Amino acid sequence: MVKDVFKDWKECEAIAESMIPIIGKLYRDHNVITSVYGRSVINRSVIDIIKAHKFVQKILGDELSVRETYPVLEILSTLNLSPSRIDLGKLVRGYHDCKMSQSLEEYVRSEVASVINGKALDNRTGQDVVLYGFGRIGRLMARLLIERAGGGEGINLRAIVVRSGGAKNDLQKRAGLLRRDSVHGSFRGTIDIDEENNLIYANGVKIQVIYSNGPDQVDYTQYGINNAIIIDNTGIWRDEAGLGQHLKCLGASRVLLTAPGKGNIKNIVYGVNSGLIKEDVILSAASCTTNAITPVLKAINDCFGVENGHVETVHSYTNDQNLIDNYHKGERRGRGAALNMVITETGAASAVAKALPEMEGKLTGSSIRVPTPNVSLAILNLNLSQATTVDKLNNYLREMSLHSDLKKQIDYVNSTEVVSSDFVGNRNAGILDSRATIVKGTRCVLYVWYDNEFGYSCQVNRILQQMAGTMHPAIPA
Repeated sequence: MVKDVFKDWKECEAIAESMIPIIGKLYRDHNVITSVYGRSVINRSVIDIIKAHKFVQKILGDELSVRETYPVLEILSTLNLSPSRIDLGKLVRGYHDCKMSQSLEEYVRSEVASVINGKALDNRTGQDVVLYGFGRIGRLMARLLIERAGGGEGINLRAIVVRSGGAKNDLQKRAGLLRRDSVHGSFRGTIDIDEENNLIYANGVKIQVIYSNGPDQVDYTQYGINNAIIIDNTGIWRDEAGLGQHLKCLGASRVLLTAPGKGNIKNIVYGVNSGLIKEDVILSAASCTTNAITPVLKAINDCFGVENGHVETVHSYTNDQNLIDNYHKGERRGRGAALNMVITETGAASAVAKALPEMEGKLTGSSIRVPTPNVSLAILNLNLSQATTVDKLNNYLREMSLHSDLKKQIDYVNSTEVVSSDFVGNRNAGILDSRATIVKGTRCVLYVWYDNEFGYSCQVNRILQQMAGTMHPAIPA
């Protein structure tokens, strides 16, 4: 009998529609973040939810339907849950793996037992955050923080700090850049401005726009901001002396740099060395390339051992380059970015050792800037300690992407048709292109895509959550 595919699709659409209000209520009322094998379903459309389920089939070869996850969601909605991250897909798979020896409700209750009737949110005020600088990373961080505002008890974006543009409609321009993005598309929601009070309202989130000529010249307390984490997106100051200026401001308590830090500043790649985050008042989130390659290198080194290797990055152009030929202090970077491939240096290979000391002295690196505005590619040419095969290496990294502590850092794609634009908006630090993997004995070549803007911003946001103490328990563990 031929399956009625269209009828099945319409039924799945109806179920996904029913899931949306439950997902939203769990998030707003309990700060419960729901996902399907790491793919968030919060504030997502019907199609997005169905596609998140389809992803499982592409990677695992097993079907996962909204018909299976919806009953799990219904059970969760009846429980008094504390803040947590719950993977609906993995709960369904876990239930099947235990041979359904108990009812679905009994299984779900047992899995989430640790977060039932936990700490309530009523007395939590959240962590104030200020974005210092509002360029590419600053605006994407704003989108992430607004998207995850929840009930206002977690990380709260309170202000952005910028230099005065000099134009009378400066606030309109800032809001306009947040509203529309040539690479990442339109903002999901509504944006309004209050020019008299220099305020932007994004999906109800009140954001104070502060004009300042220096990081030590703002009194945040006059805006009701206290104990704030300052995210410095400018890249101007990278050492303790420069970034320490932020801490001279009333209302500021810690600083997170969205660039490689210098001196004794810890360079954190979330998932790799985020255990080093203690009470540090200044931290760095390293670079986009370091975040993309370090998790894969750690995974490979843990299983196969890495003797040495070379990292070549094919990197989209950035604001540091000239649009057309003009003077630039760096070699070759003065040539038109949108017209040329430009050989340049990268510190990512040596920077890996700051997050992964066992890689010290093992890697060399270089980079080619290319005429694309976003999404880059790292080519890892490695000599391993033991021989392997393409299938063994790929299967191992696929498992790491789904079931390890690096599942938010390593993504996996199994298609011969993907190109760079397919990874715009990917939330992982890097994505292994499994169909491009080359292995010959102890030598391997891996191709790792990464959204050098948004994927990196997601890594920054994870560090921010850990600094703020809002990284909630994951279920299943």
